[in-house]
Amino acid sequence: MIVIFHNPDCGTSRNVVEITRTAGHDPVVIEYLQTGWTRPQLLALFAAADLTPREALRLNGTKAEALGLPDASDETILDAMVDDPILVNRPFVACPNGVRLCRPSETVRGLIDGL
Repeated sequence: MIVIFHNPDCGTSRNVVEITRTAGHDPVVIEYLQTGWTRPQLLALFAAADLTPREALRLNGTKAEALGLPDASDETILDAMVDDPILVNRPFVACPNGVRLCRPSETVRGLIDGL
């Protein structure tokens, strides 16, 4: 199974879904802006991807700067991500080969190879 945490307004995210489908997979696509995040879910996702909340923080097109998040603690960043899901960079892909933030979109190829 391949799970893509997807934002349909993001070109990179759309490309990852398309690359995955073109490779013959039928991913589970979760539109996280609609479903939101829980703190445990984000902690597990970031741990599996070997990222800190700061490394997974999306700055472009968000209010991260206005909220002072680039200089905030990981705890504060996590709280903000739960409150406003757009602050999580995308797309995250989870599959038997691991979990990755797939930016650029071609990163997904190495993750889904051999599935």
